[in-house]
Amino acid sequence: MIDQQLIAVEPRSNALYEAAITAVGGKVAPLSSSVGALIWTDYYDVRGLERAIELNPQLQWVQLPFAGVDAFESVLQHPIRFTSAKGSYREPVAEHALMLCMALGRKLPERIRATSWGEKFAVSLYDANVVIVGAGGITDELLGLLKPFRSKVTVVRNQGAVAVPGADQTLGLEQLATVLPTAQFVILACALTPKTRGLVNSELLAKFDPAAYLVNIARGPIVVTEDLLDALAGGKLAGAGIDVTDPEPLPEGHPAWDEPRLIVTPHTADTPQIVADKFSIRLRENVCAYLGSGEWVGLVDPKLGY
Repeated sequence: MIDQQLIAVEPRSNALYEAAITAVGGKVAPLSSSVGALIWTDYYDVRGLERAIELNPQLQWVQLPFAGVDAFESVLQHPIRFTSAKGSYREPVAEHALMLCMALGRKLPERIRATSWGEKFAVSLYDANVVIVGAGGITDELLGLLKPFRSKVTVVRNQGAVAVPGADQTLGLEQLATVLPTAQFVILACALTPKTRGLVNSELLAKFDPAAYLVNIARGPIVVTEDLLDALAGGKLAGAGIDVTDPEPLPEGHPAWDEPRLIVTPHTADTPQIVADKFSIRLRENVCAYLGSGEWVGLVDPKLGY
């Protein structure tokens, strides 16, 4: 028989998570047949989560650790309520995307390596045409950050018919190519799904203005790495900043490290400490919902993949 208050945290817990659970009336316990809720803390141990679910068919709710749930595609087929951390890390990730845009517009990849004065050059975000792919919490946060710059923002989303408040226009994913020729900055902030995997390939990159910049703070496989490097080397793109890569981590000796127009940050838009603090807030919210005293946040739709 399930004890509704018992909640397991696997495969690793910490004091922040346990404090978040107990603060709203839950009790942290080892995973057993009397536990109906599981907080899963390891994005990479998918098989471990599969085993936990197989051995515990009584589970009613599983909280996943990150905003993206693409790694857990097979697990999502189980008839369990899954929630993600989507929206939890929106502030630091949006901040990172803004930083990459500004660094690229000021040619920092080149200037950091420079040993001579060089040309005067800058592309400003003020009044710039910005395209954001994706319409989740990161995009919502970015719209707020870009507002003081008077940027003209087009949001391209899977559900194109639903307007995004704060955007100058909202388009469907199938219309992305039509807005690329006039975009100065293109920011990828979408989920990795079958529709977005390999979305930015040589064909799409050919639609970009050669003076434009690409920023990816979403998932590495949304961009075909070889095609991006070819576009940069061939002058089809002015520069790119990527916090996520394919493969990831990007191995030593990979050609991307030698591309002078590319900024690579090692998936540090949200650091472990930032994640722990923000994830604790999500735990409090959803433990409340599980115990019947709150609303679910970050519910996953297995059909959409996010």
